[in-house]
Amino acid sequence: MSAEPISEREFTQFQRFIFEVAGITLAPGKKALVSGRLAKRLAHHKLATYGAYFNMIASGQSPAETQTAIDLLTTNETYFFRESKHFDLLRKLAGEARAERRPFRVWSAACSTGEEPYSIAMVLDDVLGAQEWELYASDISTRVLAAARTGHYVRERTSHIPPAYLKRYCLRGIGDQDGTLLVARELRQRVQFHQVNLNSTTPPKFGQFDVIFLRNVLIYFSPETKHQVVGRLLGALRPGGHLLIGHSESLHDMAGPLQVMAPSVYRKV
Repeated sequence: MSAEPISEREFTQFQRFIFEVAGITLAPGKKALVSGRLAKRLAHHKLATYGAYFNMIASGQSPAETQTAIDLLTTNETYFFRESKHFDLLRKLAGEARAERRPFRVWSAACSTGEEPYSIAMVLDDVLGAQEWELYASDISTRVLAAARTGHYVRERTSHIPPAYLKRYCLRGIGDQDGTLLVARELRQRVQFHQVNLNSTTPPKFGQFDVIFLRNVLIYFSPETKHQVVGRLLGALRPGGHLLIGHSESLHDMAGPLQVMAPSVYRKV
């Protein structure tokens, strides 16, 4: 049974749903994305309309299905060592922590399928080695977190990993795993993955961080939600710590203890 095309009213329902749950604003142009990502769920439940599926997830009768819908509507593309200048800065900051013999803590706050936190982990292990460092990674989607924990990727997604890191931290698949890559277990075990809704008014108690990566997620928030999310994360950033956002994003309209260090790089004063 094929579903009827999504109507404007149904699309508006999903817009409101994902905004209320995750603070994400779906632009009118995302109608095709919503229908495309949810079509298989309608088929799975043998539902004829998107409205019927919306009623299912909004009623609370199936929390697992509601989480599945959230996962499908919030997943974004990512890749290893995206925006390389951020990793140059991370290496510099980690080097300063090594010289001062102090612990170093990083939070990848919208980690998606894990490419960002594993990129961070490679740099931290390379620079800090046995010196104390911690890396937290979070996302609202349980589906992408499950994928991230495996550390298993098709090789095409790993082209930006420096060759020395590929050799040191990754295992190349053979046989039926040919064409894939596995992040080494020792590195996977250093990343602490957690499900976190950045739009929640009760942020997780992870402690204070030296660097927080909050990249390529603010563009999906309304101005008001963006202010609230950044304000909450600043509470988890130590004085002198750095907040990194995507290059297509800006905090120019944010009031608060932030100093612009470079495009997409802010320091808490």
